[in-house]
Amino acid sequence: MAVIVGVTRETAAGERRVALTPETCRKLTAAGAQVRIVPGLGVGAHFSDQAYADAGAVLDPQALAEADLVLCVQPPEPAVLATLKPGAVLVGMLHPQADPARAEAIRARGLIAFPLERLPRTTRAQAMDVLSSQAGMAGYKAMLIAAQLAPRFFPMLTTAAGTIRPSKVLVIGAGVAGLQAIATARRLGAQVEGFDVRPETREQIESLGGRFLDLGVSAVGEGGYARPLTEEERALQQQRLADHLKGIDVVVCTAAVPGRPAPRIISAAMVAGMKPGSVIVDLAAETGGNCELTRPGDTIDSNGVTVAGPLNLPSLGAIHASEMYARNLYNFALLLLKEGRLVFDWSDELLAKTVWPEPPSAA
Repeated sequence: MAVIVGVTRETAAGERRVALTPETCRKLTAAGAQVRIVPGLGVGAHFSDQAYADAGAVLDPQALAEADLVLCVQPPEPAVLATLKPGAVLVGMLHPQADPARAEAIRARGLIAFPLERLPRTTRAQAMDVLSSQAGMAGYKAMLIAAQLAPRFFPMLTTAAGTIRPSKVLVIGAGVAGLQAIATARRLGAQVEGFDVRPETREQIESLGGRFLDLGVSAVGEGGYARPLTEEERALQQQRLADHLKGIDVVVCTAAVPGRPAPRIISAAMVAGMKPGSVIVDLAAETGGNCELTRPGDTIDSNGVTVAGPLNLPSLGAIHASEMYARNLYNFALLLLKEGRLVFDWSDELLAKTVWPEPPSAA
């Protein structure tokens, strides 16, 4: 019997993305799977039921009940997990350790969970890397929000009333989100700088037309991520950054350390030293924020400086974010689908290092 693929309906507030698009539905069907979805699955991302049906999906209000492979964006609620087929495979951004009830529901049902945020960041895994694909959309949207909030033009303009200088934009953190934010600011015509404690990002920042802001602090870590700074390094970084921020119009913060709260980079004192009319958009708001004044989900005014902490930015670009995310999941699913059956090769590091809590025995 063909593997049955089911897709959860996203219920998190503001979530519009979907884990399956008509494109990936067609590909999964071609790979020998039977795809079942609940009616209205893709409404938030503007994918119609008819588009899914044309791609080979079966519309079924009880689509998850018999699913062997379940795809999701946000982690399903424990009550939903309890309804899944015992031993089913669950793939998505699951963060099981962040919620004891969720973790217990996965264990109690005997689900084989693949939280894709645990996927090794290797060359082979790039086509399955949900963190990177969604960070790109987040960085893009963060800069557009910054441009909207800023009480000034981004580009230099020559008008009958005189020349208007370009906005000075600083992007903190040069991962995927930060680099996309830099590229977006450049397209909008701003004068852009990028700051990261990893000196190897200089070339990437400059390749996008930005200037690398060197504060004399290096925190090269493992796996392409930054290590935590020492107290001395942090003090030096903050002193130099505070002085630099006095001349910046817009700051977009994107710095993150996986599995830990976002590093605190911009203090309240730094914000107080910025020019009235300046804007800070903190993309790291969901994990505590890079700015001390950030309030997740809110936009505040601090003595004339606007501080925004938007949440779930990829959902604002639901169509393209869903297309990228669904392709990530499809590429990962191909590691499991062999001739229409689910096969687990625990010698494959992408499976063994992603599965939670640990790889089942080969037997």
